[in-house]
Amino acid sequence: MKAKSGMKLGKFFLAILLFVLPFCFAKAASQTIPFLVAEQTNGAVSYSVSIKILALMTLLTVLPALLITMSAFTRIIIVLAILRQAIGIPNVPSNQIIIGLTLIMTLFVMMPVLEKINETSIQPYLDGKVQEQQAFNDSSGFLKTFMLKQTRKTDLKVFAELSKTKLTMNGDYPLLILLPAFITSELKTAFEIGFLIFLPFLIIDMVVASILMSMGMMMLSPMVISLPFKILFFVLVDGWSLVVTSLITSFRV
Repeated sequence: MKAKSGMKLGKFFLAILLFVLPFCFAKAASQTIPFLVAEQTNGAVSYSVSIKILALMTLLTVLPALLITMSAFTRIIIVLAILRQAIGIPNVPSNQIIIGLTLIMTLFVMMPVLEKINETSIQPYLDGKVQEQQAFNDSSGFLKTFMLKQTRKTDLKVFAELSKTKLTMNGDYPLLILLPAFITSELKTAFEIGFLIFLPFLIIDMVVASILMSMGMMMLSPMVISLPFKILFFVLVDGWSLVVTSLITSFRV
């Protein structure tokens, strides 16, 4: 009896569902989902607030990658890491201090570019004078100009040949070519600066090692003896100011 009553109850709910379902679909078809609303005025498409919020959240997730690949961050952090290794104390300053100093120096170098983006893209967009696409094109143009000034022509040519893209004479390179060429140039420049920084500390290590060898102290590590001399040398020549000044002036803004 219980099984038969359960079957009758199930058939009853199924009949109600089949009766109500067409009305639900008809009501849903007559309405537009607010998330996908887009208006077109004067040839420009304006999306709803929901899509704008989704785009903003997506941008925040890729912001660290954009910071590394499209700014001065890569060159600065590599040089500071090489400097720390050259002195012989790979954990001092700590990673948090190195990253914080790199972020501050990156902001200092990129400030002229950020000011132009704010004046020509962000503020007009917030005032409603330009659309999202126009603001994005203007801001990306300033970033392209900055990256192009730091990028070697040989790297641009290499990636243009790899992608089989013909370069234009007006210098308007696509991001597909400009981004990898910029990162490659930044890596090369950072290692060149790091090599020049590494040389004086390497000379100190060689001098200390040769002195210990001549004195017969082969069991004593030269790194232990040379570390105080390298720190003293770096402090006497005001090394941090020299490194920071050289890094900032190495960028073409």
